[in-house]
Amino acid sequence: MENAIRDIFEQKDIMRIAASRYEINPDELTYIGGFQNFVYEYQRSGELYILRITPGMHRTAEQVRAELDWIIYLTGNGISASGPILSEDGNWTEVIETPEMCFIAACFDKAHGNRIGYPECLNDNATYEELGRITGKMHVLAKRYDNPDASVRRHDWNLNYYLQNIDILPPSHYRVRETYFSIIETIHKFPKVRDAYGLIHGDMGFGNFHVSDQGKITLFDFDEAQYSWFVEDIAIQLYYLVYVYGGEEGRDHREEQALRFMDHFMKGYSRENTLEPYWLKQIPVFLKLRELIVYIGAYRNFDGDESFSSSDNQWFKDWISESRERLEHNEPIVNVW
Repeated sequence: MENAIRDIFEQKDIMRIAASRYEINPDELTYIGGFQNFVYEYQRSGELYILRITPGMHRTAEQVRAELDWIIYLTGNGISASGPILSEDGNWTEVIETPEMCFIAACFDKAHGNRIGYPECLNDNATYEELGRITGKMHVLAKRYDNPDASVRRHDWNLNYYLQNIDILPPSHYRVRETYFSIIETIHKFPKVRDAYGLIHGDMGFGNFHVSDQGKITLFDFDEAQYSWFVEDIAIQLYYLVYVYGGEEGRDHREEQALRFMDHFMKGYSRENTLEPYWLKQIPVFLKLRELIVYIGAYRNFDGDESFSSSDNQWFKDWISESRERLEHNEPIVNVW
């Protein structure tokens, strides 16, 4: 989160104002983080809930409402997801205005189950298959989803915040910029057909769903929901699964893990939806797109090369170095197609 936004948030006491709109005791809120938002957890009648406050510089009130409409549609059609909760005044969102910017508050049920962390997720074939099933079902529903209010609509893929802010990268990264333009040009040529393009989750890493003891997946954090090709939803999940492997030895592990994931994932996906082989062959392009987005995000949040070199997180430093090399050579993190 940018320091300027955090300063406004704290000076204007936005958290307490938002809490009052949902009749939450602010002293009972626990801050649990947030990359683009301020996210808190609270308890009521023995159940856990989430209060999320979004800076208006990140999303407009209409975009947040579009996100919630999408979630409501999905949960109403059999997708297990963390659903929104009405405010005390019966609103899905509460907008808090300040002279500098607005903040948009929303509350959600907290997803049941638990996250699967590393390294447990690296050999969880049952979860891969269930991820495929829920992703396929979501894509089928996306084909039928049509919000009649044009003012309440999520953005298209190319309006992703980080793609719009490539200038976050310093001039020395000119080769990464060249790859950026190459990737964007390639993707713009893909046809936006209804069987392959629609509203997607946009960030289905292992940190954004919980798994119950029975293996049921509950999705949450639809903040990156956008209109894109369904194959991007698949590539994102694959990227976040394999990017933990580094070095020469890691390359072999990535390929092995990618093959295992796709085998089980597509078994589940094919039970709900069908993608033409052409689109699956485009996964490497969307893997490069995701790496580019994550790389730009790292620069926004960690102040660039100097911060990277002084970090005591060796894995992070290695990933930054390897990621830059892949991007400069326009190579996906894994390519088994």
